[in-house]
Amino acid sequence: MRRLYEPMAYGRAPIAESFWPTTVAQIPEHGPVAGEVEADVAVIGAGFTGLNAALALAGAGCDVVVLEAEQPGWGASGRNGGFCCLGGAKAGPSELLTRFGEEDTRAYYRAERAAIDHVAALLNTHGIEADTHSDGETLLAFRPKDMRVLEQLSDEMRRFQQVECELLPREALAGRGLASPEFHGALTTPIGFALNPMKYALGLACAVQKAGGRIFGQSPVTRIASQAGRHLLTTPAGQVRAKRLVVATNGYSSDDLPGWMAGRYLPVQSNVLVTRPLTEEELSAQGWTSLQMCYDTRHLLHYFRLMPDKRMLFGLRGAMKTTPRAHAQTRAIARADFERIFPEWRHVETPHFWSGLLALARDLVPYAGPIEGMDNAWVAMCYHGNGVAMGSYAGRLLAAQILGDGPDTPNPLRSAPRRFELGRWRRAVLPFAYSYYGLQDRG
Repeated sequence: MRRLYEPMAYGRAPIAESFWPTTVAQIPEHGPVAGEVEADVAVIGAGFTGLNAALALAGAGCDVVVLEAEQPGWGASGRNGGFCCLGGAKAGPSELLTRFGEEDTRAYYRAERAAIDHVAALLNTHGIEADTHSDGETLLAFRPKDMRVLEQLSDEMRRFQQVECELLPREALAGRGLASPEFHGALTTPIGFALNPMKYALGLACAVQKAGGRIFGQSPVTRIASQAGRHLLTTPAGQVRAKRLVVATNGYSSDDLPGWMAGRYLPVQSNVLVTRPLTEEELSAQGWTSLQMCYDTRHLLHYFRLMPDKRMLFGLRGAMKTTPRAHAQTRAIARADFERIFPEWRHVETPHFWSGLLALARDLVPYAGPIEGMDNAWVAMCYHGNGVAMGSYAGRLLAAQILGDGPDTPNPLRSAPRRFELGRWRRAVLPFAYSYYGLQDRG
């Protein structure tokens, strides 16, 4: 396997202190593939994308096998911040309009909205209790001049989502339970909600099994070949033969599985702190009592939300390595940022810290479509940190492409991603990109 990060990124160390596993009574263990297994469709990856594809396919009567290197929800799907919100593309409306035109751009933005509705429907249909909260999402301006960014986003939401957002000046933040010396205003978009991603992922896995799908854990695919018109997938203890293939590994992909993946995605690290439960006195002292999911206007953004159990989740981007030393350094940076944004909580313990990999595309737009050069093979990836909704919906879209029945995939999502210029050395751009963004964030 040709992966881009240090070995630690693909082991258990980054999630040794994750909060999410502590919220479930038990994480089911799915046994590995043993011997020869046949299926109509093989899905590689038991995260939001793979499980959504498998659920739709199994529900339509396909014989589906899901192969996971660890266990369902082990990757980014079980370690993210739980923001089910608009997003997926890092490219803005002007870029999308230039590339795809008005009609296709609007179709893409309808898909972002449909992705949130899709997750909400799954939670309801399958009775998945995922600790949902937040009435939409709130963007906070960390500089006075960023109020213009909020105004622009409000205009875009009105144009592409047909919703009115609420713009708040700095003096109104405390009255909404959003008090912090860091922020100069806020914009709330009334679309989306927060959830517990581990509970959602495990609920999906259970639904796949109830629909007749088979899930195998501890079954990393080490080779993909073609044999007699079928895909032959090799794992350490067996092989799977399938007529059709779905690759849903995103930031945990390998450049040679299949070879088409090489250079078409860039894994980047996201990191999360979670506090102990805060007391009512501590919440009042800071003046932060809102259960809104929030993020700020930095390029290297922070994202945070007060959860129903009164713990604060606080995430950030910017780490470039996954080593023990880098992990400790990033934790220290996260803690310092947390204390600056919430100064009344400087004494509050943050016992949970973990990291995971998301993926970026060179063209800054997600992809959900065929794998070029392979028959009956599909992939979805590169949600730019918004995989709860878009990753879920992308899996559903792949199932629709395979079945020939279901929601249409907008053209922007079917535009095959270009390769990054530096190929296997593309991680080398991160120090320069992060330095540039860091300078912009100080400006």
